[in-house]
Amino acid sequence: MMRKYLLFFLASFFAIQTFAQTDANMGIIPVPVSIKKNTGTFSLDKTVILVNNETANAKAADLLNAFIVTKGGFALREAKTLTAGQKAIVLTSAGADKLPGEGYTITITANQIKVVGTEVGLFYAVQSLIQLMPEKKQDRISIQSVEINDYPRFKYRGLHLDVARHFFPVSFIKKYIDLMSQYKLNNFHWHLTEDQGWRIEIKKYPKLVSVGSTRNGTIAGNYPGTGGNDNEVHKGYYTQDEVKEVVAYAAAKYVTVVPEIEMPGHAGAAIAAYPELSCFPDRDTFISDKTPWSGDRKGKQVQQTWGVFDDVFVPTENTFKFLENVLDEVIALFPSKYIHIGGDECPKEYWKQSPFCQQFIKDNNLKDEHGLQSYFIQRMEKYINAKGRSIIGWDEILEGGLAPNATVMSWRGEAGGIEAAKQNHDVIMTPGSAGLYFDHKQSASTDEPLTIGGLSNFTKVYGYDPVPKELNAGQRKYVIGVQANIWTEYMETPAKVEYMLLPRLFSLAEIAWSPVERKDIKNFTEERLPLHLARLDKTNTNYWVPTPIGQTEKVINGENITVELKSPMPGAKVFYTLDNYRPSENATEYKSPIKVIVPQGQKKVLKTIVIMPSGRRSVVTETILNNGAADVKTK
Repeated sequence: MMRKYLLFFLASFFAIQTFAQTDANMGIIPVPVSIKKNTGTFSLDKTVILVNNETANAKAADLLNAFIVTKGGFALREAKTLTAGQKAIVLTSAGADKLPGEGYTITITANQIKVVGTEVGLFYAVQSLIQLMPEKKQDRISIQSVEINDYPRFKYRGLHLDVARHFFPVSFIKKYIDLMSQYKLNNFHWHLTEDQGWRIEIKKYPKLVSVGSTRNGTIAGNYPGTGGNDNEVHKGYYTQDEVKEVVAYAAAKYVTVVPEIEMPGHAGAAIAAYPELSCFPDRDTFISDKTPWSGDRKGKQVQQTWGVFDDVFVPTENTFKFLENVLDEVIALFPSKYIHIGGDECPKEYWKQSPFCQQFIKDNNLKDEHGLQSYFIQRMEKYINAKGRSIIGWDEILEGGLAPNATVMSWRGEAGGIEAAKQNHDVIMTPGSAGLYFDHKQSASTDEPLTIGGLSNFTKVYGYDPVPKELNAGQRKYVIGVQANIWTEYMETPAKVEYMLLPRLFSLAEIAWSPVERKDIKNFTEERLPLHLARLDKTNTNYWVPTPIGQTEKVINGENITVELKSPMPGAKVFYTLDNYRPSENATEYKSPIKVIVPQGQKKVLKTIVIMPSGRRSVVTETILNNGAADVKTK
């Protein structure tokens, strides 16, 4: 068995090197603005020196040298100046003032690798250098001569993580930030509060964590709960010292942490801690079907199920003062320009029932409850603006009138983003319909783990253009970026978050950074993605193993059918069955196109599985081969 896997790994290794040498884009994700390959190679060995005479570039130099130690087994001697004739890697900011923001250039000749950029530009240049380096051969790494010019399409390139539904340790948050920075994403949207948990220490309000960070059970199965409740305590929060640690760690990798404190809805955990923040402080917590908790659990509770709840913040002076005090501590912890205040999915039922809220609407000349939501958001925006910061809200903040300086995250399709851009407001596109909700399942296979539903694979994400065609040239400038979101109702562990994140992260990086005209799904899927999967496969990072290239989940009709497949990664093997049994390594290995004869009135089912060199497996994928069978449904 060991010999079998050794041969598997060796075959994978040599195939990967072939991919790296032949790919026009040298394996880099996200694809650079331009790559021009030249003849010759640069031979990287221990005789090469690393030249850097700028203190500001030390971080990039250290990162590159650390990688070379890992990759080549040797460290480069560092020097301030370049000696004539000496082979060297040169890091410099000279000429970087002529480059776009965050941009860089890499020029590789037989005698030198020259990297030009500012601090952040050099950091991203090193990430590209790391990706394009092949494996060491005979104590040296041979790198293709090339000229690379690169800079980002969008200034905001975001990835979100919900830690309120399920809490994740600081060590995983750092790993998440590492993955972001390696692929040139620069904004980590940290979703810290929800109905199901409050995850950040606020010293003025200790019950937010002593009460609000703990729920006494979680529904099992899909919402509204198909398997009862696990009755297990789920808790956790980040101390302010831990928050500072994460913010500093991210900043060192040029990632800005954008905190989200939900208001006026999704406030159940805060209300459980401080019931006076509710329209009805004495009313028991109600679950989504308007049924109170069973048994002796009375009063306000941290929600144990998912969904949207009527118990939202009451717009009293006490509530506003509470939120201002919370935001004072949040703003002191996070130096980001943006503070995310949520604003989504705020039911109006309790506001309609509340005599106080109805009188508030009249006293403030508001049209209705939507006007009250707009008042709430605009009031909090004024407070945040006075602190020198700006707000981001989900697209519901458009309801009743948009706050004057707000940036809108468009998640319910593109309509909210289009409307905001037409009102000259900055927009970050994050529509679930475009595949940017990474809590959606990645295939139609029954092997997929429990998810909220939906369907979003890396191909769908890759195909999205964040700038809607409905916008004219003047309005398009307000689309400042794109973001994908990971909501964790059904992600209890870091491993499952990784599974849902990868490889869709790679597609996100490319649509956030690269010019539209440089996108190439065939090159991405068949040449660059396999290299990155191969690297992942050698680590302890989990990921979704792609299904065979060329296989469809749609019905193929005919009598004589030929199916051509391709492994999603060099060294990975594809096995298949046509007998309705589940494929494994004991099934037939795919070696050449599969030719199938399907008798009239019958069907056959092609089932495949991909097995990676590490032993990781894809879901089983099915293709129905049909020749007039009556019980076949087309997809």
